[in-house]
Amino acid sequence: MDQEKAYFISDLHLGAQWIADNRAHELAIAEWIRSLAGKASALYILGDAIDYWYEYRTVVPRGFVRFFAAIASLTDAGTPVYWLKGNHDIWIFDYLPREIGVKVIDGPLHTRILGHTFYLEHGDLSGEPRPSYRRMQRIFRNPTAQRLFAAIHPRWTVGFAHRWSSHSRRNGKEASDRLSDNDQLITFAKNYLAMHPDTEYFVFGHRHVVVDTDIAPGCRLVILGEGFRLMTYGVFDGNSFEIHKIK
Repeated sequence: MDQEKAYFISDLHLGAQWIADNRAHELAIAEWIRSLAGKASALYILGDAIDYWYEYRTVVPRGFVRFFAAIASLTDAGTPVYWLKGNHDIWIFDYLPREIGVKVIDGPLHTRILGHTFYLEHGDLSGEPRPSYRRMQRIFRNPTAQRLFAAIHPRWTVGFAHRWSSHSRRNGKEASDRLSDNDQLITFAKNYLAMHPDTEYFVFGHRHVVVDTDIAPGCRLVILGEGFRLMTYGVFDGNSFEIHKIK
């Protein structure tokens, strides 16, 4: 039955300046989310749904109304939506959980889905080896740094964040859809599996490529691709995990 399917998507990067038509992009994503009504047992968003988001205590950043409304339509109908923070939407605090009913996860999620054991994470924490990146993440998660950042007027911070995102994308290396045996994600998953041998699926985002590979008998590692160019997502029906495309 369709109700016995879980859906997974990551890296939508809604609002990114390098997406040619942000309105069309958001509409396509919102339409897909609405199409899950009555079909999904749960929706898992594995980070970077929004290219930049910072929740202030008393004001709401503009944009993403159709996306938020589509998610609220699912949660209002009783379908759980889990949003694992990525490196672009790290500053979700309490507004989105309260307003649209998402269950926000800061870090990995080791959970049972339709009778099987999953390890879910955006992919930057487990798969990013650069010390400079890890230092930056510690700063971003530091409460004092967050309070100082919030004190800066959004007219400065929003533009800065989008320029940083565009610069990172232009200067980033293209990820490979073939993982070597010494890839950071493979190493992490094998080490984690040794301590948690019941894990059957590792599912990540972050790298913007589709990967589906066995790392041990009965255990697979999946990278979901992304939701702005490839427009890919994952579906698990209790027996098999497949990658589909948003039409």
